[in-house]
Amino acid sequence: MPVIKINDADIYYQDSAPNDVQKPVMVFAHGLLWSTQIYDEQVKHFQADYRCIAFDFRGQGQSKITKSGYDMYALTEDTLGLIAALGIDKCHFVGLSMGGFVAQRVAIKRPDLLLSLTLLATSADPEDPKNMPQYRKLVQAIRWLGSKRVSNKLMPIMFGNTFLADKLRKVERKQWLTMLQGNRKGGVIKATMGVIERKGIYEQLGDITTPTLIIVGDEDVATPYAKAERMHFAIAGSKLAIIKGAGHTSSVEEPEQVNRVMSQFLENCV
Repeated sequence: MPVIKINDADIYYQDSAPNDVQKPVMVFAHGLLWSTQIYDEQVKHFQADYRCIAFDFRGQGQSKITKSGYDMYALTEDTLGLIAALGIDKCHFVGLSMGGFVAQRVAIKRPDLLLSLTLLATSADPEDPKNMPQYRKLVQAIRWLGSKRVSNKLMPIMFGNTFLADKLRKVERKQWLTMLQGNRKGGVIKATMGVIERKGIYEQLGDITTPTLIIVGDEDVATPYAKAERMHFAIAGSKLAIIKGAGHTSSVEEPEQVNRVMSQFLENCV
């Protein structure tokens, strides 16, 4: 199992072509409560032409649970440490939701590392105050009951109505529900608090000069279209794509649409 120690945390990662120095690199950062697996369809699509590296943030997926280091700036340092440890000079960076919070900070702090930036289902603002009570209750429920007992309530946050209602995708929904249920309580609580207590960086978006693609599902209730449009207007030259029939996890719900808009964007970044 490929694990590398970064800032005193054992970080799990997957590398589709560790010995291929010719391929351009794509780095994938996942969303809260998930892991590298939300990008399986993207890695499958792009790995012929790109060296695809996906990793699990500390406390999530197969990475180590640590006592601290879960705020967005600490996770950004983990990400930069991983990129450095793997000897990557430049990469195309992809971040979904929490991964997008980190991706923006990477682009602001180390633009020299990035060839492009793709932001899916994310925001540059702090957590909406209206959502805070709900999310704090969620954390308390996980603390006392565990991830399994609250997982069904998470599904409508993570996925749109189209995916949830599709009878043909019942088995697939069960697989993702099982993944949510498998989250380790200690890591999930720390990671969730890091997300809901994050500071906004909207005022710094004007500093991003990396070619940027912003993707939002038209059924995303966690970070709706207005959040994506707000980033789009703030990042000069950015592109905005809407994924039809997708909620907060469009890479899973509508992978073909996501792969298509990403491919078109990347072709123009060469």
